[in-house]
Amino acid sequence: MGKRGQNEGSIFRRKDGRWAATVSLGYQNGRRLRKSFYGETRREVQERLTQALRDQQLGLPIAIERQTVGQFLQNWLIESVKPSVRPKTYNSYEQLIRLHLAPALGRTPLQKLAPQHVQAFLNAKLAFGLSPRTVQYLRATLRCALNQALRWGLVARNVAALVDSPQVKRHEIQTLDPHQARVFLNAVKGNRLEALYSVALALGLRQGEALALRWADVDFGNATIRVQAALQRIDGKLQLVEPKTAQSRRTINLPATVETALREHRVRQLEDRLASGGRWQESDLVFTTAFGSPLDGRTVTKQFQRILERAGLPRIRFHDLRHTCASLLLAQGVHPRAVMETLGHSQISLTMNTYSHVMPALRKEVAD
Repeated sequence: MGKRGQNEGSIFRRKDGRWAATVSLGYQNGRRLRKSFYGETRREVQERLTQALRDQQLGLPIAIERQTVGQFLQNWLIESVKPSVRPKTYNSYEQLIRLHLAPALGRTPLQKLAPQHVQAFLNAKLAFGLSPRTVQYLRATLRCALNQALRWGLVARNVAALVDSPQVKRHEIQTLDPHQARVFLNAVKGNRLEALYSVALALGLRQGEALALRWADVDFGNATIRVQAALQRIDGKLQLVEPKTAQSRRTINLPATVETALREHRVRQLEDRLASGGRWQESDLVFTTAFGSPLDGRTVTKQFQRILERAGLPRIRFHDLRHTCASLLLAQGVHPRAVMETLGHSQISLTMNTYSHVMPALRKEVAD
């Protein structure tokens, strides 16, 4: 064993020629905890020991568990992500980890994961052809996971927060102008889902929120609806799940035109129920198939785009009806906080940042 250097703490040379250092982490459950560092040179070990002692003085955690990035990410998915997010969100995290993060970084010891490892990984994914948005999601997922590792005391810093995120070109919001919105509403007159399109356009509901509406959520007496769930396809089955955020659970006042559309839709649904006989599936959902079963969002979107095409309107996503609602409300002078509450945004800055660039042109169109 080599002689310890002065003021270097417990640094020594091993029989195999490598250098080692040990720092005491105190006691846990009556057992003394130590952290050891190894390197090819005294200088390398000295730097790591100095950093550990500095972190200790600053109250930062010094990782003591040995596990790979892959092992940690799997544990994070089970212990932290699954109990706290919606199933669809969990599936997204799991897929990003299984297909990208684990194969590339999974074998790296968690404690040795460095910023240059993460930066090289992101650059390689861009070079491979993944979109900047997907690569941004990969970084965000890893950053979220390492934040948990930091709280658990498994790492001393979040290396994913120290790398550059790819620049993502902001998606230009596609909306219907006031004239196009009127053309669209005229085009859906008499359609069995006319009320669905009216709700999406006038109230700005997300597609999953609209498809999850139940008649129990509709209060005709007070002319309001309550948004309390979302409909998602999970493991091949349509299921009701919690709304996207706490603010997504909200009560919205019904404009007279939407209330009328919903009343007419209820009559149409009762007619469908009588026509289907014993094949009707009772669900209390407002918007269903002709046999009472939940509507698949993909089918709704296809029908919606066929209506746009027949009406001579530009091709937009169903979700863009939500953007149209917000943009028209803001352009007509509705207070941004009222728009935020209608949409179920978590912060007013999200509302303003999302729609500020479309307001001037729409204000002019409304004035005209």
